[in-house]
Amino acid sequence: MKKILIATDGSESAHEALEFGLDLAAEQDAHAFVLHVAPRVDAVPYASFTVITPTIPHELSEHDREPLKEAVQIAGRKGVDIKTVLLKGNPADEIVAFADTIDADLIVVGSRGHGVIASALIGSVSRGVLHESRRPVLIVRGAHVAAEAGAEVGVPA
Repeated sequence: MKKILIATDGSESAHEALEFGLDLAAEQDAHAFVLHVAPRVDAVPYASFTVITPTIPHELSEHDREPLKEAVQIAGRKGVDIKTVLLKGNPADEIVAFADTIDADLIVVGSRGHGVIASALIGSVSRGVLHESRRPVLIVRGAHVAAEAGAEVGVPA
């Protein structure tokens, strides 16, 4: 393995995926790329009862850069050199496209651990990446996330 792409959104599950991906990059002596995808547009609060929600182009901010700053700090503690990338758009599409651009050997993403019903209704970035990518995808699902998901569907943790 020479190139590992780790996607992050700053969530707890993404943090666990980041830790795992950086450890794997160190173990494999691979180049690590950490990617965060910001939205292309922001919804504008609107007081009307229209079906269409008005949007404006998203302006990148420090909030968008925060997950990458965290990644740099964690990688520094682990002694892993990384390259960070900030893109705008649909997260699953951008992750897969960027992985293709760098010819990644592996894509690492976190799983939020939604229950079965929530995942079916809202989908997930990890599912989208898994579905779209022709590259190996590793979905990191932490122990505490799995326990919470089990509790949602009535399975003992």
